[in-house]
Amino acid sequence: MTIRNILIHPDPRLKKVVAPVVDVTDDVRRLADDMLETMYNAPGIGLAAPQVAVMTRMLVMDCAKEEAATPVPMVLINPSVIWSSEDRSVYDEGCLSIPDQYAEVERPASVKVSWTGLDGKVVQETFDGLWSTCVQHEIDHLDGKLFIDYLKPLRRQMITRKMQKLKREMARD
Repeated sequence: MTIRNILIHPDPRLKKVVAPVVDVTDDVRRLADDMLETMYNAPGIGLAAPQVAVMTRMLVMDCAKEEAATPVPMVLINPSVIWSSEDRSVYDEGCLSIPDQYAEVERPASVKVSWTGLDGKVVQETFDGLWSTCVQHEIDHLDGKLFIDYLKPLRRQMITRKMQKLKREMARD
């Protein structure tokens, strides 16, 4: 397994709608392992393929955060939301591509998602709580959308400027 570099906003690849995965191959399974390793190392609870510069519809997540919790790594290939609740929830979201920046985002409280698993079988599951927020956040990445796109323009610009400054500092190091 390889820990991959995570793209930092602003990067044009983070704003692109990505292509579906055609076949679940050994390369796709290796990518899934790398993405999980990268996510856990970051540390984060979700990571979408475009964040590691792979322009394909795949995400990984694990929202089992409690200290004693057994990890629940999930790999979702070509995920799509097929139902969302009318109830809404607000969560203070962050993103591995926008380090150390957080903002409240309102999303459906529950969603039903359909995806292909690493075994090639189609799966459907309803998520709520943090899992619901996370899966929606990661699917947004596959559609070229970032959590800051839900914010007011001034706040979004402020965060983008901070990320540009961070990228300049990282380039100097």
